[in-house]
Amino acid sequence: MEFALISMVLSIATAVIIGPYIISKLRSFKFGQNVRLDGPESHLTKQGIPSMGGFIFLSVLTVMGSILSGFNAEILFMILVTLSFGLIGFLDDYLKVKKKSSDGLSAKHKMLYLLIFGLLAGSVLHFGLNYSSIVIPFINQEISLGIFYLLFVVIFFAAVTNAVNLTDGIDGLSSSVTIVVLLFFVLVSLAAEDKEVLFFSLTLIGSLMGFLYFNRFPAKVFMGDTGSLALGGAVGILSLLTKTELLLILVGIIYVIETLSVIIQVGYFKKTGKRVFKMAPIHHHFEALGWKETKIVRVFSLVTLIMVVGTYLLM
Repeated sequence: MEFALISMVLSIATAVIIGPYIISKLRSFKFGQNVRLDGPESHLTKQGIPSMGGFIFLSVLTVMGSILSGFNAEILFMILVTLSFGLIGFLDDYLKVKKKSSDGLSAKHKMLYLLIFGLLAGSVLHFGLNYSSIVIPFINQEISLGIFYLLFVVIFFAAVTNAVNLTDGIDGLSSSVTIVVLLFFVLVSLAAEDKEVLFFSLTLIGSLMGFLYFNRFPAKVFMGDTGSLALGGAVGILSLLTKTELLLILVGIIYVIETLSVIIQVGYFKKTGKRVFKMAPIHHHFEALGWKETKIVRVFSLVTLIMVVGTYLLM
């Protein structure tokens, strides 16, 4: 526990130190944010703010996580899974910059890559680590899926990464919510005495806290899909390793609500030509109602914290 906390503190400091350098490089490469024209008017001022800021916390996580863990195999696996989904995000961000548009990878190509990396991670879990079951929450009933565990993992990663990605829409939101979600894995790993999950979770928390120093309102940098898809990969692999996949529905309630708001908005609009929300994902709905970005971040983070504590106590 002490060593994991040291890693977290060092990760915070390192992210704060290297942040300005990476931000300046992103700015010099003209990796700026391309704002959606159909988004909130207040976001037009964010045009050109450096994106791909996920490089800040991903580089810290990779270096600190690898070296301080003594290149522990399980931690390296978690880092690799995180980076693999971050790579998809980078391709998406890069194409947005190249096209000078808010559209990067096509939805089909992005989903294809998510499914491929999900299958690769699932193969390691199933064939390498002998994972083949999920646990029904609160009754602790384990259900073996056999080879179909691979299909579950593929779908799970696709769902989680997209959900986390949708949450990244205002300054500091995805970072803050995910930090709180990661606290759940800290609690679970402490109870299970899982040193690897504890170390990875705290190191990522530290990396994100350092990044949040630059990403909080008014943001000096955005994580981009590079960061949001990577975070989805990290949350996904932590859930799978701790067999808390189904509990993520509660712990990651904000991810779920953000995703459902988009599904409801799109489906209802196609059917009736009308909108349920002023804008989707739902954090933009609250913006349209007059909520400040900082208020949305505080409320969403508090809701997540309540769900994390409540879920853990009921386990």
